[in-house]
Amino acid sequence: MIDSRFEYRFKIAVIGDGRVGKTSLITRFTKGGFQKDYIKTIGAQLSMFDQEKKGHNIKIIFWDIAGQDDFNFFRPSFFKNSKAAIVVYSLEDNKLGENSFKHIKDWCSDIEQHCENIPIVLFANKVDLIDKTSIDEDEIQDIVKKHNFLNYYVTSAKTGEGVISAFNALIDTIYYRFKELSTEL
Repeated sequence: MIDSRFEYRFKIAVIGDGRVGKTSLITRFTKGGFQKDYIKTIGAQLSMFDQEKKGHNIKIIFWDIAGQDDFNFFRPSFFKNSKAAIVVYSLEDNKLGENSFKHIKDWCSDIEQHCENIPIVLFANKVDLIDKTSIDEDEIQDIVKKHNFLNYYVTSAKTGEGVISAFNALIDTIYYRFKELSTEL
């Protein structure tokens, strides 16, 4: 049943390799907290968030899609009707960080295959675990341009750095895009 209190409803797919912090980022944004222990997402996990913008009530549904290959066969149905996507990778200086950066292109391919032309942003997560001066801005900008991302954000689910502004920037983009479309009809 659709709740009539909300003029806009946006499904946002949150994707990336396992253990990059997708669930933690969503939890930090929606609940303001951080759970230290890792809990593997099975399939997809939904998180709801309500926001008011310019007098309009908005319901955002985050689809936290499992990053492990075991769940590949679910992905087409999980992407369906997404209005935007967040690709998350880890900044860690280890195999996880290296692989999650390499796999950005694979996640973009999934989005292109299963979604219409939707806004996509990149979250470079776990900045609290590295020296910020080691971030290769040029390499990230190349990825952003190559895949036509709206932008990228450096985040930390643990400390909250960059999380609120990153999520809100994407929500603003979606809101204004759909508000403009609804006034054209």
